[in-house]
Amino acid sequence: MIDLRSDTLTQPTKEMRDAIYTATVGDDVYGEDPSINKLEKLAAEITGKEAALFVTSGTQGNQLAVLAKCSPGDEIIVESESHIFFYEGAAISALAGVQPRVIEGVRGEMDPLLVKQAIRTEDIHFPDTTLICLENTHNRSGGSVVSLDNMKKIYEVAKEAGIPVHIDGARLFNAAVATNMNVKDFTQYCDSVQICLSKGLGSPVGSILAGDRKFIQKARKWRKRLGGGMRQAGFLAASGIISLTKMVDRLAEDHHKARRLADAIEDMKNLEVVNRPDTNIVIMNIENTKQKNEEFLERLKQEGVLAVSFGEGQIRLTTHYDVSEEDIDHAISALRRVVG
Repeated sequence: MIDLRSDTLTQPTKEMRDAIYTATVGDDVYGEDPSINKLEKLAAEITGKEAALFVTSGTQGNQLAVLAKCSPGDEIIVESESHIFFYEGAAISALAGVQPRVIEGVRGEMDPLLVKQAIRTEDIHFPDTTLICLENTHNRSGGSVVSLDNMKKIYEVAKEAGIPVHIDGARLFNAAVATNMNVKDFTQYCDSVQICLSKGLGSPVGSILAGDRKFIQKARKWRKRLGGGMRQAGFLAASGIISLTKMVDRLAEDHHKARRLADAIEDMKNLEVVNRPDTNIVIMNIENTKQKNEEFLERLKQEGVLAVSFGEGQIRLTTHYDVSEEDIDHAISALRRVVG
C-alpha cells in the first residue's frame, strides 16, 4: 500500500533504528541524558537560537510557546487556517486561557498591515496582544512557503509593538530546502520556533522548540507541568540527531515527487490541482468526477494508494521518504483508473 496521507507516516530509517538501539541515555528530567543534551545543543545551533528543548510533538511545542509567553485573558494573532488555530483542539484557550485574533491570509501569508491593525491598543475593554504566530510551511495552503519578505515585515511590526513572534515551523526545513536557503534565514524573523523531527525528517517521535534561554527555561517548566518529562528520552533524541544532520537535504526528493504528481494530475480529466506545490503536499479538487470524498478515497485504496480528505471535494497527497519514484508512477496510474 502506497501511503500518501501524510509525511507523519514516515518510518525511521535503519540508521535511526540502530542509533535508537545503541543510544547512551540518562534521566532528562535531571538534565542527565547525554543524547538529549546533544540534540538540544545541535538544534539551537542550527536554528540560530540560544537554547532548545525536545518536546513530544509539534502541538506540544506550539502550546509551550504560548504558555511561556502569554497569560490567561491575553490574545494572540494567528492566520485563519493555521495549525495552531485549526488543528490543535483549541488548546491555546483550554490550556493557556488565551483567545485567537484571526487574520485571513493568502497562501498562509498574513498582510503585515492587517497584523498591525489587529494589535490591541491600551483599553480596559480589550485583551492584551502578547504573541504573533506564523506557520511555515503552511499546511492548509498545500505546504506553501511563507516568504522571507512577508516574515520580515510582520517581525518588524511585532518588534515595533514589543510583541514576540513564534513560528510553527513543523515543516520549516521543507521551506529552507525549497528556496535553497538556510533555516536561519527564516528563524532570524522570530523569537521562538517549533520544528518537527517526525514528518519529512523521518524520526518516529518528537519536535524541537528553540528560543532564548529564559524562554526555554519557562517552556521546560511548562513541559513538566504537562507531563512531558520523558526520563530516558535519549533513545528518541538519537533518531532526532540523524534527522537534523542527514535527512534535511533529501527533502528536495519529496518536493520533486510532489511536482511529478501535480503535473500528472493536471493532465487528467475531471481533476484539478488546487495548489502548485512549493514543497511536498499536493491538493486536488475532485468535484468534476461527481464522486464524494469517501467514494473516491475508497476506490483509490482499492488501487493500492492511501490519501486523505481535505474538505469536501478536495483530497490531499503528501510525499515523503518512504514513497519512491516507482510509487509515484503507481499512484499516477491508480488516479487515472479511478477517474476513468
